[in-house]
Amino acid sequence: MKTLSSTPSLTTLYPRALAMPVVRKLPGLGTDRDLPDTRLEVRDVAVSLDHLSDYTEVCGFERMDRLPATYPHVIAFPLAMRIMTERSFPFPVLGMVHIGNEIDHKRPVSPSERLTVRVHAEGLEKHDRGTQFAMAAEALVGDEVVWASRNRYLHRSGGGGGGGGGGKRKQDDPLPARAHWSVPDDIGRRYAAVSGDRNPIHMHALAAKLFGMPRAIAHGMWVKARCLAELEPTLPDAFAVGVQFKLPLFLPAQVAFGTEGDAFEVRDASSGKPHLTGALSPGA
Repeated sequence: MKTLSSTPSLTTLYPRALAMPVVRKLPGLGTDRDLPDTRLEVRDVAVSLDHLSDYTEVCGFERMDRLPATYPHVIAFPLAMRIMTERSFPFPVLGMVHIGNEIDHKRPVSPSERLTVRVHAEGLEKHDRGTQFAMAAEALVGDEVVWASRNRYLHRSGGGGGGGGGGKRKQDDPLPARAHWSVPDDIGRRYAAVSGDRNPIHMHALAAKLFGMPRAIAHGMWVKARCLAELEPTLPDAFAVGVQFKLPLFLPAQVAFGTEGDAFEVRDASSGKPHLTGALSPGA
């Protein structure tokens, strides 16, 4: 385990991510196809109430007395990016597809509690459209693990589009709509400001077109956070929540948020095409 003195700066890591495909082509700097065994941690992380307020506003949460279940992700993500931009990492960051996220929210976490956050890569395996892996993270208060997550990514090889599904499939009937959201075209920039995730595909239409997208797309973790914000009044103190990211949510958009039992989803309000599917389960 390597302990960092502070959370890495995404401002420097994204230029590094842009440069890595070129660097890997230099003689003697190729990588193998295994995940690095790097394990990073940052200790004694204090939550800024101003930042938490900005995050809750962008994502739609109301409570400020506890961290949203998706909030520790913004602390863990720079550590994941640090690992994924190492020369030894087998895949380029830009162009990877975020296909899923699982969170185990073990108990309410007060904004006054200081966190230790740890991240590593795991679960390299074949996918029907390439290779998938996970970035695993956990947050601790003292020696107690209070939160854990796995972000699943796809490195595509050959054909196939983005999202979490593969091949042709029958589209399930939509869940009963609980709310409709108008997603503005600047939500990518607004979420980037609080998360630090300034991947060009989320920022502007012109930047997204350079990476093959017709328009900018919403961050998958913003969509998940927005779902949990909608469910906030009924969420228990401890729960697990997993989602699959389906079709990209191009901005701006009109979407329907549907729920039934423990399942929830986000679909295009007109076509019914899915952007996210998810499910809640009780915590241990």
